[in-house]
Amino acid sequence: MTDRTQARDDLVSVVERSVAGGARCVLLREKDLPATTRRRLADELRAILTPAGGRLIVAGPDPLGGDAVHLSAAGPFPPPAFSLVGRSCHDEVELSRLTTEDYVTVSPVFTSRSKPGYGPELGMSGLRRLSGRTPAAVFALGGVETAAQVRACAEAGADGVAVMGAVMRAADPAALVAELVAA
Repeated sequence: MTDRTQARDDLVSVVERSVAGGARCVLLREKDLPATTRRRLADELRAILTPAGGRLIVAGPDPLGGDAVHLSAAGPFPPPAFSLVGRSCHDEVELSRLTTEDYVTVSPVFTSRSKPGYGPELGMSGLRRLSGRTPAAVFALGGVETAAQVRACAEAGADGVAVMGAVMRAADPAALVAELVAA
């Protein structure tokens, strides 16, 4: 997941190095940017991901020229018809509203340096409980920074992890992503 305010380098460079490390899906957030700037950024990131067989997912209902979106827990319902639709979820009530979404991010699994005070953290028991409540693929989000955390999330039933701050802040995004992908 992108967050240019946390990026140690310019966002495009961080994504480029993350893809070199094995990232194949990038979720473009940056919702505060003007629409034209965000669209240009989406095009730049797709140009990095496509040759690697990757995919850009855009936060919000507008895929900015693509076909994959990630929606907030609040809506829209039903979700728009794109080839890949994800949604943020934090509890059983939000999971119960899912209809045709392909995946969900469940958060916060751990205390997050990116969103201090956000929580409470779900921990492995919460992740395990929520993972068993949906047929959609579940990605653990929030405070995931290490290979040990990735393994713990997988053992708790997550299909994968979504990482933002750790990659954005990494001195070597490629090395960190490679370590997380290997786990």
